[in-house]
Amino acid sequence: MKIKPGYKQTEVGVIPEDWEVKALASLTERIMVGIASAATHAYRAKGVPMFRNQNIKSGYLADVDLLFLDPEFEKTFSNKRLRSDDLLTARTGYPGTTCVVPLLYESAQSFTTLITRPNTTVVDSSFLCHYINSEEGQKFFEQGQIGGAQKNINAGTLRTMPVPLPPLPEQRAIAEALGDVDALLGGLDRLIAKKRDIKQAAMQQLLTGQTRLPGFRGEWEVKRLGELFNFSGGYSASRDQLSTEGHCYLHYGDIHGSTKTCIDADADFQEIPKLDIPLKRVSSASLLDDGDVVFVDASEDDAGTSKHVVVVNKNKKPFISGLHTIVAKGRTEELAHDYRRFCFQTPAIRQQFLFYSVGTKVSGISKSNIPKVTLSFPSVPEQTAIAEVLTDMDTELAGLEQRREKTRALKQAMMQELLTGRTRLTIIP
Repeated sequence: MKIKPGYKQTEVGVIPEDWEVKALASLTERIMVGIASAATHAYRAKGVPMFRNQNIKSGYLADVDLLFLDPEFEKTFSNKRLRSDDLLTARTGYPGTTCVVPLLYESAQSFTTLITRPNTTVVDSSFLCHYINSEEGQKFFEQGQIGGAQKNINAGTLRTMPVPLPPLPEQRAIAEALGDVDALLGGLDRLIAKKRDIKQAAMQQLLTGQTRLPGFRGEWEVKRLGELFNFSGGYSASRDQLSTEGHCYLHYGDIHGSTKTCIDADADFQEIPKLDIPLKRVSSASLLDDGDVVFVDASEDDAGTSKHVVVVNKNKKPFISGLHTIVAKGRTEELAHDYRRFCFQTPAIRQQFLFYSVGTKVSGISKSNIPKVTLSFPSVPEQTAIAEVLTDMDTELAGLEQRREKTRALKQAMMQELLTGRTRLTIIP
């Protein structure tokens, strides 16, 4: 491959001639492991904040679900206290995920993370963080991981990481440009979280009758699900039987893994796994029609016990409900199809599912217990009005999430250009 003028070939690829490649160890004061463990008695409700691998996100520190250390115990690890602009790199979970320590957490501690203390006369902390989190930086971690099921990276390996290094002013300019995109992403994350909270509050009010939409009054009905639906099981097929050929197949794992409350046989057709078998082998009760509700019958945690999706299948495509699913087909027209997307998401419904579920490590609800769950609901016109309000909220959220994904893609493209020197920024003195 011909290298264009002004560039050179290096161990990290082609970079500008005025850039250097240095091992991470030469750019940092220290690379070390944080506090490896602490006795239970050392933890407190308050004290010295303790960050773990799950707190380290790509580019930022998530201060949720924190542990705190007894200050007296922490004193024995004073040489490992964090400073602002230090980098924290996850050793396990998602090895290589890196963030910069903000001033707010000066003197905090870290747990089983690799701490790199950049020499700020040579390298900008934010630039280094962006590079480690970049596609090129993460390749190093993928190649250097050790261990079996729990992959990890050690300090010795991290020290050898090669880093392409522009002059310090250019590092800062690159970090500023990427930081602006990070700020936009952070703003979108906060807005999405706020909109989700608003939607959850609206659902709690509207789906329980605590708040009524204008023009509606009257008592709600209360019925058991067994009065509203007929229940049946799905057609069992293993994941390795699925492919891109055949009829649409709804696997319980795809319900657990989805954040959507409905699945559209037309709009989602390309993403839905397929099972290539003759339809005569499938019971008509396991073939999904428009408005059917499909519940999972097994979950590894309480949150997944009531997981479900509502099927949209207006063109009557062959759609098979699969392994570990319970199909609910409407016996009456008392529940509007659009309303079904929301009415099973209330805390009251979830609590009933938990009450009727059985099992220890894996909990589940049976076809004999799910009909016992009770649901209160308004008239169909009020159901439709409620569904319209909540659908509008979903549409707004989907638009924001799409904007966030486009912004993330823009950042990745910028990182690929700026952190390799393919695109240079003009540095104004």
